Amino acid sequence: MEHKDTVLEEEIVKDDAQEEVVENEETTEENQENVVDIEDKLEEKKLRDEMDALNDQYKRLQAEYSNYIRRTQQEKETIGVFANEKIITELIPVIDNMERALDACPDKEEALYKGVDLVYKQLKDSLVKFGVEEIEAQDADFDPNVHMAVMQESIDGVEPNKVVMVLQKGYKLGTKVIRPTMVKVSC
Repeated sequence: MEHKDTVLEEEIVKDDAQEEVVENEETTEENQENVVDIEDKLEEKKLRDEMDALNDQYKRLQAEYSNYIRRTQQEKETIGVFANEKIITELIPVIDNMERALDACPDKEEALYKGVDLVYKQLKDSLVKFGVEEIEAQDADFDPNVHMAVMQESIDGVEPNKVVMVLQKGYKLGTKVIRPTMVKVSC
């Protein structure tokens, strides 16, 4: 019986050893699957990070391009406005002369007066379309950026540094003064 017990024990030991080998093989296969799974996840993360970086780069490039287009459009508009500056500065004395002609005309109902007035208004409207504005000065505070003081006079009841008389109209193109207003200022 001892022999049977020994054989049984050996078989049990063999079975246990085989189970351990099978378990070890299964564990090794699971470990290999885990390693492969981890490698796949790392590869996916790496690809996701690369895609995020490329997407970010694409968005930055798109924003830079949009800014470039906007900046170029603004430059074109500015160039367009100031390209006409020379012509506009040549037309301003014509406006001055037309105003003098209208002031000198004694009969405001005369056909010549009406014709000159019509041309004067058309010329002023055309300049306004191109961004030319008349600088308002009468009774304003003296501003050396837009006014040129030709005379000073002390006047009772008027604050110092007030424009009391406009001698020649001033004009600006956008924010740029193309001709300052010549004024008489109180002191």
